[in-house]
Amino acid sequence: MKRTRTSKAWMQEHVNDAFVRQAQKDGFRSRAAYKLMEIHEKYKLIKPGMNVVDLGSSPGSWSQVVAKLLQGKGHIIAMDLLPMDPIPRVDFIQGDFREEASLKELETYLNNSAIDLVISDMAPNITGIKTVDQPGVMHLTELALDFSLQWLKPSGHFLVKTFIGADFDELVKKMRPEFEKVITVKPKASRDRSSEVYLLGFAKA
Repeated sequence: MKRTRTSKAWMQEHVNDAFVRQAQKDGFRSRAAYKLMEIHEKYKLIKPGMNVVDLGSSPGSWSQVVAKLLQGKGHIIAMDLLPMDPIPRVDFIQGDFREEASLKELETYLNNSAIDLVISDMAPNITGIKTVDQPGVMHLTELALDFSLQWLKPSGHFLVKTFIGADFDELVKKMRPEFEKVITVKPKASRDRSSEVYLLGFAKA
């Protein structure tokens, strides 16, 4: 298939992206690693011994970051619809988080152990049509939130990717009663032109 002008421009931007080059240098699977690293550096979300679930994990850069910060002490369960190459000390489940069977498999891995941190970088296939994309994004975000509310420890935190759009304020409104504080984060590694942001829910004291 012949590349369009838009795809060529994206590829050129990607090749020249400083975070892409840094990820290759540091051994991370994608530039997304620096989004989580920046958020962690500011809010200290990840500590050795924690039980962490990584939703939408492929290709695995967030799990790489978490594994490094856990220092071999703790447990990471990652899930994605797409395959993910193995990462030491990370249990990976290939499955669709929207499906009951995949959720049950994840819960089996948890073995009734509560979670310290849920991180979600999930996103549906983006079409570029806001009226199509936004409901899909919100559905995944709300599923991740519902899962977190069921499995997080009282001291647990929740970090989820979403996009600024028609339902954004409603999502924040839904999260606020469940957490001590909810903030919006736009890491430097998120491209300026993207409406992508992260919502971080801090545990109630």
